[in-house]
This record gives sequence, structure tokens and C-alpha cells, in this order.
Amino acid sequence: MTKYIGAIDQGTTSTRFILFDERGAIATLARREHAQIYPHPGWVEHDAAEIWRNTQTVVAEAIEQSGIRLTDIAAVGITNQRETTVLWDRNTGQPLHNALVWQDTRTADLVAEYARAGGQDRFRARTGLPLATYFSGLKLKWLLDNVPGARAKAEAGDALFGTIDTWLLWNLTGGPAGGVHLTDVTNASRTQLLDLETLDWDPGLLAAFTIPRTLLPRVGASSASYGEAKISALRGVPIAGMLGDQQAALVGQACFEQGEAKNTYGTGCFMLLNTGTRPVPSTAGLITTVAYQLGDEPPHYALEGSIAIAGALVQWLRDNLGLIAKSADIEPLARQVDDNGDVYFVPAFSGLFAPYWQDTARGVLAGLTRYANRGHIARAALEATAYQTRDVLEAMEKDAGIEMTELRVDGGMVENELLMQFQADMLGVPVVRPLITETTALGAAYAAGLAVGYWANRSELKRNWGVDKRWQPKMEEAQRATLYGGWKKAVHRSLNWIERPS
Repeated sequence: MTKYIGAIDQGTTSTRFILFDERGAIATLARREHAQIYPHPGWVEHDAAEIWRNTQTVVAEAIEQSGIRLTDIAAVGITNQRETTVLWDRNTGQPLHNALVWQDTRTADLVAEYARAGGQDRFRARTGLPLATYFSGLKLKWLLDNVPGARAKAEAGDALFGTIDTWLLWNLTGGPAGGVHLTDVTNASRTQLLDLETLDWDPGLLAAFTIPRTLLPRVGASSASYGEAKISALRGVPIAGMLGDQQAALVGQACFEQGEAKNTYGTGCFMLLNTGTRPVPSTAGLITTVAYQLGDEPPHYALEGSIAIAGALVQWLRDNLGLIAKSADIEPLARQVDDNGDVYFVPAFSGLFAPYWQDTARGVLAGLTRYANRGHIARAALEATAYQTRDVLEAMEKDAGIEMTELRVDGGMVENELLMQFQADMLGVPVVRPLITETTALGAAYAAGLAVGYWANRSELKRNWGVDKRWQPKMEEAQRATLYGGWKKAVHRSLNWIERPS
């Protein structure tokens, strides 16, 4: 009898449930989008209750449309948008506020306040992270300090914190009636509250951020049986894997060896390099993070370059400007021109992440002349992702002391062949798309499957990986240098757009 592994893939714009077979092929998939809430410029929120409702819906839809029996699902894994922060009532299960999304910049003043007392890197040695609006710890502090009654509930033990993985696991396993309150090491490492060496919450950081420990979930491995689902569509199925989305893609790409890297092109863009079983500190603007921990094995670490806006820029052109009707239209529009017409688009909508870490930057469209048209703007938007990826790759090579020979890619934007060729040209190394591009969900499935013995070991997972297409660089070095030089000028124009009082 064929068995399957499920994955809940809860992303920035949508929630999906996918069932995979033992070869990593998709047996069924259901998807539902959720609302993006923008109360003020720079603020981004999600309704966590809507995300939970959508999760239940897509699980039921996928199983029903496939005809697969519940008894044929061996386990389910969870992967999630990582730093998005939820605070909820332990007794009612109701969120105390909308979730603060990883892109949200409302904690900029807190970042500046903490940096004044010790610099942007004052917590980096323990956490691997610079002070930035990106991470969960300061988002949680903001909620406790600004939501009426939140801190009192927290101090009374009546509130719980979690990133989206924890929120879903708690609800899947019973919610107020005994739900498991747990996060895995990858998501915990994005809070700026976890000590990378001990893999436990750091008392000094909790004190600095004034966060009660009773709020926090237990920290566990990325591949382990956490509990059984209680919802009817999955009743009795083990929830056995949990990974932040970018670490899940690293696992889904079978990057288990030190020196292997992947880049995911989604709402944002995220490059991870497996650095082995010791954390590698960054001096070039990257962050040090936990890559995964499979069962009782030692954890693996990664260097990561995080780009806030990639596919989100295409969505912005579609939704805010009406330049295209659907996201897939961006490639044919960009192909209407032969080059970018000297137009550059720096999408610093939430500041710039790696390797700049400038939360005072804002978006810039530079180099415009009367010659520029819709095609040039579309092409500049695509090229922005490739330029940002080169920024990150150069920082990664400097930190890790290695020269990459190829880049494995995944995510929704890898179907855009114009972008993939330009990416290879801009990096000067081959770009490789795997046969299975749903690597984020697949990584969560792999973690769950390993925990319950569906797959015996990582060697089986490596055998599932294969090449779909490889793009070789074709651009002359002089042209590459000229284009990248233009990008650097545009980035410089975007910096320090927001002025803060000293």
C-alpha cells in the first residue's frame, strides 16, 4: 500500500498542503491566499486566525481531491514564514493582535535604541544576528508594550508566543485543550532570543528585551514526533517535522554537506550555505543561523543572506501599479526590450537586508529617461533580484572562504527563464534548477518522514534530487561589471532616505 508524507507550507502570501510520495513527487496540492494588512507605511500584518482557518481548509481540500485515505498518510511536517510573530491567549486560543510579519519595520526605533547602547552587533556573538527589524524578539517586545493587557496576561502565564510554526502546531495538536507549545531550532534561531551554542533561550537576552520566559515555547529538533493531530482531516497523524521555510528548502535541495548552498526566490530571496556542525560568524553582513537538526544528531548551521523583496516586487507592480495583470506576465513584458535601458530598481520597501542592514533605506527607481518604457521597468524589477543575489554571494564567499562553482535554485521565480539566465550571467557561475522545485514543502516532508522511518536516511533523500535545467553564464565580464556598477550606484541613492533624530 502506497504511503504519503504531508507538508503544511505556510508562506507570506498563502498556505498550502502537499502530499509527497517516497520519490518526492507531488500526489496532491491545495492552496489558499490570506490577506496582507498594511495599517501604516512600513507596517505589515497577517490575521493569524485566518491563517489557521486556511490551513484546515487546504488540508481537507487536498486530501478530499486526491482520494488518499487518512491511514495512508505516515506523517506531516510544517514549514513556515519564519520571523512572523504571534501572541495569543493560552485559554481561548485567540490572537491578542494581528501577527507582525517578518517584513514589518515598526520596531525601527527599538533597533536604534538598543544599538545606541552597544552597537548593531551587540547580540551577534550569541545569536548570530544583528539588531534589525527583521527578527521576532523585538516584534514580541513591541506587542507586549503596545497591546492593551498583553504584558499583564504574559506575566500571569495566560499568553503564549510563537512564530507561525508554533501557532500551527499548537492548534493542530489541541489548542487550548493540551496543544503542544514547541518550536524547532531553526525558527528559534530567528528570534534573537536563542543562544546558538546552547540552543536554548538566553536569560540575558530575555532580560534585555523584558520578555517573560513563560511565554516561550520549548525548543526541539527539526525532525521528531511532536504529537498527533487532533483536527478531523488529520486526526491521529503524527506531526513530526518543523523547519523555517529557507532551512526547509536547504533540506529539500539535499544540501547536507558543508559548502553546499541554495537560493530560494519567493516573496523575498534567501541564500543559505551549509557550514557544518559549528556556527560560522559573519564579518560581511550575513547572518549565522541553525540550518537543521535531524533527531538526536548534532545541529548543522548555515550562513544566510536574506533579501526582503524579490517576488514581492513583481506583486507590487501587479497590485499597486497595475503594470501587469498577473505575475507571470512580467517575463514577456521584460522580453520586449533588449536590456534595462540603464534603469535600476532598488526595492528597499522595508529597508535593505543582507549585506547592507540599512533599515533607513527606501525604494528607488533610478536612471529614468524619456527612452524608458514599461518593458525597461519590468526588466529592472527582475534584474534587481539577480543583483541582490550577487551582493549576497560575494559576502558569502568572503565569510566562508570558498568560491562557489554553482548555485542550486528554487521557489516560484525560477520558472522565469529570463531571470535565471541573467542570474547566471551576473554571478558568472551556473544556476541549477532541480526536477522538484517545491523544495520548501519537500524539506518539511523529508524532516517528518525521517522522524517516522518513512525514509531511512539522508542518502535516500539525495537520490531524489536531480537536475531539470542548468543555465550557463554567457555575458562578457566587462558588461557584467558595468551593469553591477550601475546597481551599486542605485543602492547608494536609496540609503538613509529616512532620517532619524540623533
